[in-house]
Amino acid sequence: MKTVYSPDHRLRNAKTELTGGQLVTPFECPQRVDYVLAAIAAQHLGDIIAPSQWPRALIEKVHNPDYLRFLDSAWQLWIQAGNQGEAMPNIWPSRSMPSQRIPNHIDGQLGHYSLAGETSISLGTAEAAWVSAKVALSGAQLISQSEGSAFSLCRPPGHHASRDQFGGYCFINNAAVATQKLLDDGAQKVAILDVDFHHGNGTQDIFYQRDDVLFCSIHGDPMEAFPYFLGFSDETGQDQGQGFNLNLPLPRGTPYSVWKNALTTALAKISGFRADALVISLGVDTFENDPISFFKLKSDDFLDMGMNIAKAGLPTLFIMEGGYAVEEIGINTVNVLKGFENLTL
Repeated sequence: MKTVYSPDHRLRNAKTELTGGQLVTPFECPQRVDYVLAAIAAQHLGDIIAPSQWPRALIEKVHNPDYLRFLDSAWQLWIQAGNQGEAMPNIWPSRSMPSQRIPNHIDGQLGHYSLAGETSISLGTAEAAWVSAKVALSGAQLISQSEGSAFSLCRPPGHHASRDQFGGYCFINNAAVATQKLLDDGAQKVAILDVDFHHGNGTQDIFYQRDDVLFCSIHGDPMEAFPYFLGFSDETGQDQGQGFNLNLPLPRGTPYSVWKNALTTALAKISGFRADALVISLGVDTFENDPISFFKLKSDDFLDMGMNIAKAGLPTLFIMEGGYAVEEIGINTVNVLKGFENLTL
């Protein structure tokens, strides 16, 4: 399996994250990718290739152009306003202030374009996000060129980014960008399976009214876990997209035996959809020692996960999302890919 990777992910190297009322070193850090690369090399998974260049118009098919322009300008506007730290939102439109006007001041723009307050924008964030999207597009191209599988080692991750908002460490929705590329390249239908611990609220938002994309997500119950306000089982799609959204929220302490039952349900839905390709939002923060999650999967469980995903029998693009137990993220990520490859070789 080929891996698409760019060292330019390091341009995103934020120093602050708001959690528990404190500014801490972000859990989403460059070292995550180092551990994954080391595991890929140790397991001889396959070639590691650089992404191609892609036009901005492809990302604009998924994201609001005004939002993308905000990402490009946010850091400069923040510094020009005289701020010393990293850019974080501190005010939002709300139930009592439901304005759709976009303020001129960077504080107001941050509030308009963010869905959560933990994620800072730092020097190089936008550049890294664009490169991450190109890594996803290059992986989709491999699938369109008849590769049976590929791995886009994206960082920053993407599945929380909606059409016009960032948050949850995500700025451009890599899975959505790749899915649209597959459709543009001739796929009639694409299924997305999000196995990250956290619900892929951004991906759901982007495709919620469409019937050419099936979105399935297995995640922590949003009554107890980020992003809290989306990811419930009664969210099944809207208008033309009715019936093409499947959420499988699970409770605190879920072991792999229970998680696997949800995977079986999702794969059955995908089988009935008769997709031409499968995109996996591959978060491994379901691991038992992950610092910001509460499932109980063990490293060997990720091998079995990959084997079961392979049973779908579809060209499959894996896109890196979350996973924050840094020492184990490489092992767990590559175990999914190994499990998939062992069944499909």
